[in-house]
Amino acid sequence: MNRRSRGFTLLEVLIALAIVAIGLTAALRASGAGSEGAMEYRSHLLALWVAENTAAERTAAREWPDPGVREHEEEMAGYRFRVREEVKTTPNPRFRRLEVAVADNAEPGRSLRKVVAFLIRPDQ
Repeated sequence: MNRRSRGFTLLEVLIALAIVAIGLTAALRASGAGSEGAMEYRSHLLALWVAENTAAERTAAREWPDPGVREHEEEMAGYRFRVREEVKTTPNPRFRRLEVAVADNAEPGRSLRKVVAFLIRPDQ
């Protein structure tokens, strides 16, 4: 019987293990990046809902706020968000521009979503 046909050498086994280890490490990193991306997408989606809800509430209430900035916190699906509402005048005196910016409460400097709505002055 030929010595070569009896099995694998130690060197061949070590090379095979190294290749498997590199492949598993790459798969683990890809999996981590995928789950991180999914969490980022979820926070952006929830921030969009918070911004749209805030704009819809102001529009439905037919409020006529003074120009300026207002900040507050909102919670959705267990996440805390920092909401910044800025009301600006427009060339048409019957309209006000409402900009709603939503940021993660842990990182208030990083805006996740921004929504713009126009408020109509209620008839008096």
